[in-house]
Amino acid sequence: MRGRAPGRSPGAAGRAAPPEAGMVVGVLRFVLQLPGAGSLKAKRSVLRKVIERIRARFDVAVAEVGDNDLWQKATVGVAAVGNDRTFVGAVLEKVLRSVEAGGAEALVVSHEVEVLTLSEMYGSGRAASGRTLAEVEGLVAADGAEEDGDEGEAYPSLEELEAAAAAWQNAPPPKGRGRRR
Repeated sequence: MRGRAPGRSPGAAGRAAPPEAGMVVGVLRFVLQLPGAGSLKAKRSVLRKVIERIRARFDVAVAEVGDNDLWQKATVGVAAVGNDRTFVGAVLEKVLRSVEAGGAEALVVSHEVEVLTLSEMYGSGRAASGRTLAEVEGLVAADGAEEDGDEGEAYPSLEELEAAAAAWQNAPPPKGRGRRR
């Protein structure tokens, strides 16, 4: 039996080391049609099987993320984290193919995949695109860019928020109800 170099897996020979890209986050969201579900209880039963099958086969996070109150429709989110875009994308693709091959109980009617590479954990906090996650999500304006309608909008300071919270807690309770907690 031949020994192998420390820190190398048996299949690592011949493969290039992944680039120092940082953290890669992949997200898969798919919509399922559940034609046999005649109640929320039946929907939950089918969905539980789909989610448990994904968790058992893949090292990903998975949850129902939408259409919670519809009997025959469910939106499911899957997240994978790694250090290689190709690997993360392949895992999410395998999850999708597994669900599609799962049978007629749950049919995939649409899906979307997004893979985001974050270059630094601590430092600038910017993605490989040069934008922060908040900028990518549209929560804040990109550096140097001004959003429409926000010219004069000021947000309260921490002191103002604390004062408002204290005033709310010390306010008398509304008539006909007990004291707020």
